[in-house]
Amino acid sequence: MVGHAWPMMRDPVRFTGSLSQLGDLVEVRLGPVRALVPCHPELLWRVLTDDRVFDKGGPLFDRVRATIGNGVGSCPYAEHRRQRRLIQPAFHHSRLDRYTEVMAQEAAALASRWRNRQVVDVYPALFGAALRTVLRSLFTTRADDTSVDRMRRSVETLLHQITARMFVPNVLQRLPLPINRRFDRALTDLRRHIDALVADYRHTDDDRGDLLSSLLSARDEDERLTDTEVGDQALTMLVAGSDSVAATVSWALHLLDRHPNVRAALHQEVDTVLGGEPARATDLTRLPHTGRVINEALRLYPPGWLFTRITTEDVDLGGHRLPAGTTVAFCPSAVHLRAEVHDRPNAFDPDRWLPERARHLPRGAFVTFGGGARKCAGQEFGLAESTLLLATLASRWRLRSAPGSDPRPVALSTALRPRRLLLEPTTRPGR
Repeated sequence: MVGHAWPMMRDPVRFTGSLSQLGDLVEVRLGPVRALVPCHPELLWRVLTDDRVFDKGGPLFDRVRATIGNGVGSCPYAEHRRQRRLIQPAFHHSRLDRYTEVMAQEAAALASRWRNRQVVDVYPALFGAALRTVLRSLFTTRADDTSVDRMRRSVETLLHQITARMFVPNVLQRLPLPINRRFDRALTDLRRHIDALVADYRHTDDDRGDLLSSLLSARDEDERLTDTEVGDQALTMLVAGSDSVAATVSWALHLLDRHPNVRAALHQEVDTVLGGEPARATDLTRLPHTGRVINEALRLYPPGWLFTRITTEDVDLGGHRLPAGTTVAFCPSAVHLRAEVHDRPNAFDPDRWLPERARHLPRGAFVTFGGGARKCAGQEFGLAESTLLLATLASRWRLRSAPGSDPRPVALSTALRPRRLLLEPTTRPGR
């Protein structure tokens, strides 16, 4: 009944990263479900780009959909194109400029709250900043409001259980256990808050310049998102926009602590560009090394480490005939850590993302954000926020590992994050 779920949850990067040694298409058992994992970039690219045949779904993903709803990140092929067209304006560059202002403010606020020689549990601190950023971008609201604090607690409860519930039989999830009751209360409370905000926005019909206003005003040939669909999009953005960014920057800080030469290069860049000030949206294009550090952290520790697709018809993949209804598991590390794809795949080397090196990579070599029509709509949002956060923290602080850290990856939430990453910030000279 457990299958490979135990080693996969215990060490997800090592387990999924080792699969390519067994072949290009490897069968694993996710609990009682048999799934095929593409470990070659061409096969994975085929799965990602042919989303009509390899549709979002599968017994595990259907359980996640029951939690976050039927938004653009979870809806099936039949609904995806329409939803994607309707939400895309929310991430237009004209709106991203405003979102990056919020990102910069929250990054500066976090950096100012830390104290010299204070030991910081990094992931929770970054999660708070990232959640406030997405809340302010989504709802144009202050992060210290009572309702926002309640939403944060609800999001944290969902994130701590959502991945584990992928492997738990439905019958156990319906039992009146304390853990199930907490999850159900958090989901109900979060939905209630989002529905109330949607109703309020519908009533005023004003464009407040935020994500929710864009979702509500979106039109495509006289079609628009229903209130339920808007709520599903908002919930997806809250979950994905907070957890993934916090995990990515946590891993970047951990990797920089272990690689002093890369850290020195990053400090030199932020000192030159920022001059001791917090990073702003206009600085993004002038921080290429910082961006490459983020990219490399995403390759080694992809936030979305496991997704499933379901074949809608009989199909050939890598010389194997897959009948309709076959579960295909999309695990980025199965390709990201493959030696034939990346030179020294387990090494932390941000310069592998220099244009002259990255242009030689095959399609499907870097799939943290997916690919094809279902590529993550919030990619630019997430990359910008991660870069601004890392640059602002590095500009003010030198961060070193503190005793008690346990940086092993854990899959308790939608993203891979460190079990316990303790860093000690030291004020940098002249700050």
